[in-house]
Amino acid sequence: MYLPTSADQSALAQLSRAGTLPLASQVAVRLAYFIAVWTSRHRTRRALRHLSVDQLRDIGLDRGTADLEMTKRFWRP
Repeated sequence: MYLPTSADQSALAQLSRAGTLPLASQVAVRLAYFIAVWTSRHRTRRALRHLSVDQLRDIGLDRGTADLEMTKRFWRP
């Protein structure tokens, strides 16, 4: 299964800002960008669930903050 990287998201963001594409292509690129961002958020939030307290502390989070982040829906920043 293919998972978009941050480089993919950056390329999609550049394409969505380009005004030279036909309208249908602009919509398709923007949709692909949002799907890539949403997939990344979902994957990251799901991964937080499996981190220990020590690992969370290493990335600057406590369990309460991680729990709050995990409860957010994928479309919420």
